[in-house]
Amino acid sequence: MYPQQYQRITTANVRAMMLLALETGPAAWVTQLAMQTTSDQASENYAWLSAPPALHEFIGNRQLSQLKENSFSISNKDYESNLRFKSKDMRRDKLGMIQTRVNQLSERVNDLPAKLLSSLILNGASSLCYDGQYFFDTDHAENNSGTQSNSITSDVATTTAPTADEMSTAIVAAIQQMYGFKDDQGEPINQGAATFGVMVPVPFMGATLQARAQLLGAGGATAQLAALKGVFDIVPVINPRLNWTTKFATFRIDGAIKPFVLQEDPGGRDVVAIGDGSEYEQLNKEQIFGVDWAGNVGYGYWQGAVLTTLT
Repeated sequence: MYPQQYQRITTANVRAMMLLALETGPAAWVTQLAMQTTSDQASENYAWLSAPPALHEFIGNRQLSQLKENSFSISNKDYESNLRFKSKDMRRDKLGMIQTRVNQLSERVNDLPAKLLSSLILNGASSLCYDGQYFFDTDHAENNSGTQSNSITSDVATTTAPTADEMSTAIVAAIQQMYGFKDDQGEPINQGAATFGVMVPVPFMGATLQARAQLLGAGGATAQLAALKGVFDIVPVINPRLNWTTKFATFRIDGAIKPFVLQEDPGGRDVVAIGDGSEYEQLNKEQIFGVDWAGNVGYGYWQGAVLTTLT
C-alpha cells in the first residue's frame, strides 16, 4: 500500500484544483473569432457603427458625415454543472478518479464558449445578424457597399470527401471572396487581412491539413496554399462539433473587429464546493461540487466570415 492511498481528498484541495483549471481559459480559436466583453446585468445593448467616409479633396468647407448606428442586444444566460459523491467514496478514492472528474467540471466551463460559438456557426445560414440578413447570406447590402455574399460554393468531385487540391482551391476562393468585401462607404474592408482560420468538420481534417502542408499540387505545379506562404497565414481549426458534411467556414482572425461577440458576467464564473464538515455533508454523508458560468454569445461582423459549400 502506498501512503497516498490513505489520504483523504479534502474539499479545499479539490476547490483549489478546480479554480486552477478555470484559469486555463477557453479554446484558442474562441479568442481569435470573438470580441470579448463583460456584462454585470441581464442583457447588454451594442451599437454597431458604420464605417467613416474615405478621404476626398478639400474644396471649400469641410464635409461632415454622421455614422449610421445598428443596434443589437445579447442577453446573459446562467449555466451550471454539478457532481455528487458519497463521503465514504471520497475517502476511498485510491486512484484519484473523483478529483480528476471534478476537475473536468472546470474544463466544461472553459469549453462552453466554444460550444456556444459552434452553435452560432452551424446556424449562421438561418440566423439574423446586425444588418437584418442571415449571418451567412448571399445578399448583404449596406448603403454604398453593393450586394455582397459571404456564402459561396466550390466545385469538387465528391462533396463529402474533397481532395487536398480541391480544399486548396476552395480556401483560396473564400479568402478571395473576403478580400472583395466593401463597407457601407464602398471602401475595401479586408485589404490588410493576412491571417485566416479555416474551420472544418472532422471528415475534412486530412484534406485540410494536407492542403496546408503540401508543396506540389496536381501535375507537379506549386500547390496553391504553398504559393501563398509569406503572404497569408492559414490556420486550420478542426471543430468536432460541426456536423457539416459538405461545408466549412473561413474567418479573418487578425482584424480588430471579430465575427462574433463573447459576453461574460465575471461574477457568474464560480466554483461550488459543499464538502467535508458542512451541515449538508453531516446530514447526508455526501459532498457536492459544481461550477457556474453566466454570459452568452452573439453574431458580430459577418464581413470577417465566409461559408463554403462544396458542390
